Amino acid sequence: MPSKVTLEDIISNISEMSVKDLADLVKKLETEFGVSAAMPVAAAPVAGAAVAAVAEEKTEYKVTLKEAGAEKIKVIKALRALVTGLGLTEAKEKAESAPVVIAEAAPKEEAEKMKKMLEEAGAKVELS
Repeated sequence: MPSKVTLEDIISNISEMSVKDLADLVKKLETEFGVSAAMPVAAAPVAGAAVAAVAEEKTEYKVTLKEAGAEKIKVIKALRALVTGLGLTEAKEKAESAPVVIAEAAPKEEAEKMKKMLEEAGAKVELS
């Protein structure tokens, strides 16, 4: 009766193999048993969540004036045109105290319009 090969015997033999021989062994095992030695992707659920987050596109944005830029007067005029009821003094204070939030929950189109108008005046704006 042939002797039974133990798991310890297999591990001992594998530990003595060269890297090339180990690579060949892996290929033969994959072919023989129809499996893959590739590492399972553990980040797949995270990727799925990211796709879901992209699918749920934001509808409201916070508009932040990051920097007024060199042409502060143009930025002040743009602020007054964009923010209802904002006086000259308040607009100047906002421009000079950047970074400052201009709109807290602006709809996407309005937020993009604000950003475009302020950037055209020379300001740096962030939507978040």
